[in-house]
Amino acid sequence: MAFELPPLPWAEDALEPAYSARTVSFHYGKHHKAYVDTLNKLVAGTDLEGKSLEDVIMAVAGKPEKQAVFNNAAQVWNHTFFWNCMKPNGGGAPSGAIAERIEGMGGYEKFVEDFKATAVGRFGSGWAWLVLDNGECKLVSTPNAEMPAAPGVTPLLVVDVWEHAYYLDYQNLRPAFVQAFFDSLVNWDFANENLAKAG
Repeated sequence: MAFELPPLPWAEDALEPAYSARTVSFHYGKHHKAYVDTLNKLVAGTDLEGKSLEDVIMAVAGKPEKQAVFNNAAQVWNHTFFWNCMKPNGGGAPSGAIAERIEGMGGYEKFVEDFKATAVGRFGSGWAWLVLDNGECKLVSTPNAEMPAAPGVTPLLVVDVWEHAYYLDYQNLRPAFVQAFFDSLVNWDFANENLAKAG
């Protein structure tokens, strides 16, 4: 069965004004869709056809001859995860188990500043992540389509720092986009769900 573009968890204009419907229409409707369409073309007629997205990623990770498949499959996964990291009327300090974890990282204000530094410090395209690494919460960044996929590492939250993620709304001001993510967009419920699943 072909991969499909997963539906957004909210309406295209639901995150305005912090994240515009115009940005969503390009980012989701063009970029994310292109990764899905390209992945389907790349796996058609191969032994990867019919596998789950996660199985495709695992099968091709680290194989230079399969880099195009990995790039598109990982970008489908990363974007789907990213959409769930945002919600209408989101933002602000967290509650629940994730709040306790962030307190352990120096408190919420320090966490946001450290996350911004992680996101802004990523040269070129990539992602800034909050992960659970063998029981410890950490901030990491990955280039291009890469994801934090080592044994014992569970993604909890991500911000897309490819320029297409924010340029229409924030131009070259990546720090302003990341600040807006935490002020108005972040879905801490999703982070708490991921933390709970990780045990």
